[in-house]
Amino acid sequence: MRRIISLIVSVLLQPLVIPTLVFGLVLFVVPEATSIPDSFKGSLFYLIALSTLVIPMVTVFGLRLSGTLKSVHMAELKDRAIPFSVTSIYYILTVYFLYQKKEFDPILWQVLGVITLAILVLTIVTFFWKMSAHMTGMGGLLAAVLVLGLKFPNFQPLYPLLGSLVLTGLVGTVRLYLNAHKPVELYVGLIFGFSTCFIGFSWIWA
Repeated sequence: MRRIISLIVSVLLQPLVIPTLVFGLVLFVVPEATSIPDSFKGSLFYLIALSTLVIPMVTVFGLRLSGTLKSVHMAELKDRAIPFSVTSIYYILTVYFLYQKKEFDPILWQVLGVITLAILVLTIVTFFWKMSAHMTGMGGLLAAVLVLGLKFPNFQPLYPLLGSLVLTGLVGTVRLYLNAHKPVELYVGLIFGFSTCFIGFSWIWA
């Protein structure tokens, strides 16, 4: 039963979910973080969720069904190279699309650009070492909440930050329980994700 719960948590709080959560914060929870009109926020949010969450997830399941991927959980290092590389391409294309749309607030492509940079580095590292993608994502989420709290006085980050910390601890615990990572792989992923996104987001909203 514990293993089933751990697998569910691991899937629900997978790295691909994090960009959607970050943009949910930026577009709806902290509306002053962007100049996007309210009437367009919903459409943009669904577009970003489609290209950074839905399509990559469908691709991963497709790789699994084709036999290219042994497991969607990618427990082994060799299973990660293709899914991570394909996901990086999707993210790069989405950043380019947002960049080309000059009528959009540049913060959109910049935020996703920071996230994409973290994914690219993670992908490169994955060819040699199994740094935790889950904790990299959670570190990025923590950084987003903290930066938005520091930059926008109307946003009260206490409860979102506490919630993010609890979820980070939960994700780290289940990844250890599933023997998906060694502790150092979790710590490095968390520190890398947090530092990359904190620096990047701080620059964006300087």
